[in-house]
Amino acid sequence: MRAVRGQAAMAVLAACGMLVLSACQNGDDQAAAPDAKPSAAAPAAPTATAAVSAAPSKTGAAPKPSATATPAAKNPPAPAPPSASSCGPDGRTTVSPDTIAVQRYTPEGGMLSLVVQHGTYGCPGRFEPSGPWTYLPISEKAKITATAPILPSVVMGKPISTDELTSWLDTHPDKGLPFHYHLNAAGVIDTLDEIYVK
Repeated sequence: MRAVRGQAAMAVLAACGMLVLSACQNGDDQAAAPDAKPSAAAPAAPTATAAVSAAPSKTGAAPKPSATATPAAKNPPAPAPPSASSCGPDGRTTVSPDTIAVQRYTPEGGMLSLVVQHGTYGCPGRFEPSGPWTYLPISEKAKITATAPILPSVVMGKPISTDELTSWLDTHPDKGLPFHYHLNAAGVIDTLDEIYVK
């Protein structure tokens, strides 16, 4: 009787050992399988804004644009200036969606807006505004950094207020200084960084 019980115990132990080995092998197979990596969605570029209808005046404040702007809620990362090898046959690169040339501003419509132009990077890398004047609303609390000529002799960029920017535009309209910008979820500029130009 003891021999039969001993054989039954041995059989149970052998079955448990087989189950443990099988579980370990399945775990190794799952660990060896590569994890699926989700693809990152490309950020949407801002849509074109409405053109300013009236001719510019001699002051920094511009006339009211003909329609409301519809910028996208997010901008792609700032592009690096193009290399000579990326220049097209016309000496230009593609439109830079997060760079604008600031010409003027307008307080009309109850919202402060910058009158701007989009454009392309020419070769070997200077931003060249082109196309119609459009406008983008800017927050009164936007984080703005400026360099020369807004701040003479400043190269690296220092913070200024929205009021300081509009005061400079009052006395220096139509300069077309290039800026990188970012829009918040409401389509309003919340970050504006001047690009230093020698």
